[in-house]
Amino acid sequence: MQVRVLYVSRAVGPQTTTVTASVLSTAREYNRANGITGVLCQGQGLYLQVLEGERSAVNALYARIVADRRHRDVEMLHLEEITRRRYPDWSMAHVVLSDDDPMIGMKHPEFDPYSATGVFVLRLVDELVASGHRIELPPA
Repeated sequence: MQVRVLYVSRAVGPQTTTVTASVLSTAREYNRANGITGVLCQGQGLYLQVLEGERSAVNALYARIVADRRHRDVEMLHLEEITRRRYPDWSMAHVVLSDDDPMIGMKHPEFDPYSATGVFVLRLVDELVASGHRIELPPA
């Protein structure tokens, strides 16, 4: 059985290029080895991440994420069983949530993932991915 999980967390320190590169490198390697796909949205002191894969593999990864000291206030926003993946080709895509990004600032000025519904946040992630704006695809 495959599932999709969406969670939010707060960065413990600055979201530097070095920290982000480390997170993405580890995620891509682990996810490829465990059949997990997804997307990481990062910025404004927040991480939003969608994970897809076999339920046991996603559960194991989520447990590792909750224990990771690079972030805090990890909160699952959405969990669903799936028959098709949204991000089948990405071991971990990367979207930057910039303060001046019009997708965030103009369309969603009230954006607070901790008080939004999981469905709303998942739709926002889909909009960011579909727009092609500020997405860095993982290297092959």
